[in-house]
Amino acid sequence: MRHILNVSLFLLPIFTTSAQQTSFTDSIYSIQDSVSIPTKSGVNISAIIVRKKTNTQPLPVILFYTTYYQGTGDDFLGKRSADRDYVGVVAYARGIRTNIKDYAPYEHEGKDIYDIIDWISKQTWCNGKVAMYGGSYTGFSQWATAKNLHPALKTIVPQVAVMPGFDAPMENNVPYGSILNWANDNIYKNKPYSRGLVFDWFEKGTSFRSMDSLGGQPNPIFQKWLKHPAYDSYWKSLVPTPNEYLKIKIPILTTTGYYDGSQIGAIQYFKLHNKYNREANHYFVIGPYDHWGGQRKASPNLMGYDIDSVANISMENLAYEWLNWILKDGKKPDLLKDKVNYEVMGTNEWKHVASLDKMNNDTLTFYLNNNFILDNVKPTNNQFVKQTLDFKDRKNQNNYFTPTIIFDTLDASNGLVFTTRAFEKEFSINGSFTGNLFATINKKDIDISLALYELMPNGKYFFLTRYVGRASYAKDNSKRQLLKPNQKEFIPFTNTRIVSKKIGKGSKLVILLNINKHPFEIINYGSGKDPNDETINDANGPLQIEWHNDSFIKIPIWK
Repeated sequence: MRHILNVSLFLLPIFTTSAQQTSFTDSIYSIQDSVSIPTKSGVNISAIIVRKKTNTQPLPVILFYTTYYQGTGDDFLGKRSADRDYVGVVAYARGIRTNIKDYAPYEHEGKDIYDIIDWISKQTWCNGKVAMYGGSYTGFSQWATAKNLHPALKTIVPQVAVMPGFDAPMENNVPYGSILNWANDNIYKNKPYSRGLVFDWFEKGTSFRSMDSLGGQPNPIFQKWLKHPAYDSYWKSLVPTPNEYLKIKIPILTTTGYYDGSQIGAIQYFKLHNKYNREANHYFVIGPYDHWGGQRKASPNLMGYDIDSVANISMENLAYEWLNWILKDGKKPDLLKDKVNYEVMGTNEWKHVASLDKMNNDTLTFYLNNNFILDNVKPTNNQFVKQTLDFKDRKNQNNYFTPTIIFDTLDASNGLVFTTRAFEKEFSINGSFTGNLFATINKKDIDISLALYELMPNGKYFFLTRYVGRASYAKDNSKRQLLKPNQKEFIPFTNTRIVSKKIGKGSKLVILLNINKHPFEIINYGSGKDPNDETINDANGPLQIEWHNDSFIKIPIWK
């Protein structure tokens, strides 16, 4: 399910007036490549500008800003807009296609894109209207731009947008291993690390921070990110502040998917914009999509699951329907019947509500019974189930892995499985599951994994969603608060993905509760040191956990 930064995103070139500019034609298009756009910082931005030859009058401009460069063929990102009678501009993050030493992911987008839009708005082929759209890092860049909106920017369409420090390069303060490959392979274009690097790191038990050196290629981006394990002022400065959200009055369309690795970031932007701006003109669309489907075209078969036919749509086409509506007084997209639009898996139906909290009208609460039952009755006596994990044992893993959405057998991977009784009536899960875990452990910290499944009457499992988070940041993701060994602690979790699916009569819900110990995410040994610096030598004795039966899970439903 990890589809965040290692997914290929979209790159777009832009235009310039410098002597470095190269002009050539391609069939029906007029394409200017390697355009150099000046910025106030003195660092020029490389861009591609694409127009149809027949369009000689000024037009609205669609800016696609990207941190990726594929070498050749990026002009297709501009052609998509030119085909729809816009000017298509693809602009690269500073340092990309120029001097990579100038590159600093996430840090300069707000100011650089303002200058790019300012330059675009003054060109003879621009009618004064600029819009942005695109996914992942490109989605983030639009929110960075919204910190100080240029008057020419009329709308943004952030798709599957990452939120730095919030869901990438770490989720709920837990970094994941692919962040190293992202910086090395996609940005620096270095020789790729060995595919076995994460396994070597796991077997050797060296620190997470040393993984780039272990791979033979130190990486400054990786090292900078690891210096900020909390959601601190460094990360928060990259996205709008409450006062800046208040000033964002342009119309916005957000799209994401239930299986999008960046979903929690995309949701957070939507939540904060609506929280701080009660008049936010912001639409939200979510369905059974992964990171790719949430920004381009749905996959009819997603990880082995045949999605409902009504969900088989193109988010790219929806984006252009939106752009036509805002920039050309076109028709409002039919899908957008209210501010929140979501497809209920298994019903072949889209639902439309005014806000996220209107997606559900009830909540199911289940307690972690010591008999491994998810019980809807609060326990009257204090009991617990035990879990033991030896971090030094590298023959076994405590893992979460779901290559397909529907499967025959649930691999507990040394975790604990809790199951509800069969439901007598059908209902829909609509929203984000939350809860509060009560635990007594013999260490100072743990990284928790909670996966939620439907066990269907036919015996097959349907993967719904997963939470991963660091216990020491559970109460405040900006401030680490270590657990007290051998004392009962409460560990809340709230920052989870939205999912919507019909749960049939006779189905059960299943929770797989585990502690991370595998090659694909950092290992938190619980010593109290920065987990980025911990090694297997910090493991000491096995982790001993008592999961208390007053721990509960809350699941939002529509009945």
